[in-house]
Amino acid sequence: MNGKRAAVGAIESRKTVLFVTAPGAISGSLIYALDHEFPWLDVKQMDSVEAACVAFAFPVALILIDPGLLSTAQRMSAELTRRHPHAMIALIEPDSQNSALVFPDICESQLVRGVLPMNLRLDVWLSVVRLMLRGGEYFPVGMLQSYAHKIASAPQPALLYGENPAEKSARVDRVADLTPREMQILEMVSRGLQNKAIAAEFSLSEHTVKIHLHNIISKLGIHNRTEAAARYRDHQAGRIRITSANPG
Repeated sequence: MNGKRAAVGAIESRKTVLFVTAPGAISGSLIYALDHEFPWLDVKQMDSVEAACVAFAFPVALILIDPGLLSTAQRMSAELTRRHPHAMIALIEPDSQNSALVFPDICESQLVRGVLPMNLRLDVWLSVVRLMLRGGEYFPVGMLQSYAHKIASAPQPALLYGENPAEKSARVDRVADLTPREMQILEMVSRGLQNKAIAAEFSLSEHTVKIHLHNIISKLGIHNRTEAAARYRDHQAGRIRITSANPG
């Protein structure tokens, strides 16, 4: 009886991992390493998002999607999450040091919760997979550093001839240039909400909210969320003044 119960328990504890990518994109050696490291996993390879939106023998714990299929996955996100409500969904990144992924787009996604680099040392790669299987989020440091460097190295508007510093300050107020999601988060920050509450409001993770805040602070050229809140209030006050001056 104990042996039978153990066998049933082993079957119930099995999980599925889906690689949604072109045929042959995942090497046989990696599949072998997954099978050896996680013998309770059932690894499946699908060549389309549609093929992943079906029931499998064991619950799906992790879905790894090719970046080229991200737009399709976003469009089918409701069906994906309905079919696999407990699955962690991440993108596969062939080369995190020379990423073709657009980092703000990943942050905007309510579907993607991480990026799995495929050029890591095998033991590190398996550790990242283990983290994701437990629901943990992972973004490559190289990708974060690359995006931060891009923002930091962006040319700043020069002081125009005859322009005083106050005019320059008004001209470089970049609040209006933030993405819609960044504006929503900045508005929440201005109301004093903390990351956990903001994440709950928009169905995001706290990690994603932190990344959005980092981007907001970098774009506005400020130092912290207090300054960000003040900048948003100044921006809103400026809009009110403009509206009041042009009531028609």
